[in-house]
Amino acid sequence: MSQPAPGSSRPLTVSVLAYPGMSVFETGIVTEVFGLPRPEFGTPWYELAVCAERPGPVPVIGGATLSTPHGLDVFAAAGTLIVPGVRDVEGEVPPEVVAALRAAHRRGARIMSICSGAFALAAAGLLDGRRATTHWRYAEALRRRHPAVRVDPDVLYIDDGQVLTSAGSAAGLDLCLHVVRLDHGAALAGAVARRLVVQPHREGGQAQFVEAPVVADPEDARVARSIDWALAHLAEPVGVAALARHAHLSERSYLRHFTRATGTTPIRWLTAQRVRASLALLETSDAPVERIARAVGFRTAVTYRHHFGRIMRTSPTAYRRAFRAAGS
Repeated sequence: MSQPAPGSSRPLTVSVLAYPGMSVFETGIVTEVFGLPRPEFGTPWYELAVCAERPGPVPVIGGATLSTPHGLDVFAAAGTLIVPGVRDVEGEVPPEVVAALRAAHRRGARIMSICSGAFALAAAGLLDGRRATTHWRYAEALRRRHPAVRVDPDVLYIDDGQVLTSAGSAAGLDLCLHVVRLDHGAALAGAVARRLVVQPHREGGQAQFVEAPVVADPEDARVARSIDWALAHLAEPVGVAALARHAHLSERSYLRHFTRATGTTPIRWLTAQRVRASLALLETSDAPVERIARAVGFRTAVTYRHHFGRIMRTSPTAYRRAFRAAGS
């Protein structure tokens, strides 16, 4: 599990790189999550700086101009650096940006990319030998241009400790919420998600592209109702048969519609939801891991630890210890 940037004396400072011709959506995601003041949480929040290669105006899509007083010196000095894209996936990343990323990485900063921003991280050599992702449209180009990167085009985001990458634009929101969860815990990340009216947690390994019609059919609505029911009964022995029964569908039809609607299987989804439900218990109680495992629907602590490790890349005990340390 990644931690707030250890090489920065101000780990809650965040910088995001603006570049000519960019879409403001990705930068807006970063601004919404890290830039808005949240005094209601009663805890120190992030300080966000929007930066550019050179201070001044930056032309963006639609004929507008973004202006910032912050250059690459401020960008490189933050505890968390975010690259929301590059001008051209087939072009060269400016050497000054590469130098800034390398300097921040040497210092121990946390470095993130959204969508095509992975090309900047790769150009700086930060993804060599690592698993990384980008938008599925650019995956082959990333693999071709940077063969040392282990490109995984089938996931929403990848947390590899100090370096984190995400897929298309909306997956960047999932990654930003994942970082809030690492820094502040599941309850506070859930509160941010509620304000954004989005899911509090989508597992990083979930498929980024799902073939599904834009308009949901009645069976999709039934699947949605079964999901609501499952979330209210996670501690119970919920399985595909029970989910299909609450959706009034055969198991075979339910599996087909569930996968089409979510991009994953019911069992994988249930496992992820149970792990997510356990985070708040780990953060706010001293209950033994065995009791927490049962409380969220795992039959044994061994099974719980296995799935927790697969999803969170750490153990329940280590997660609890890291969360307490981060909050002290």
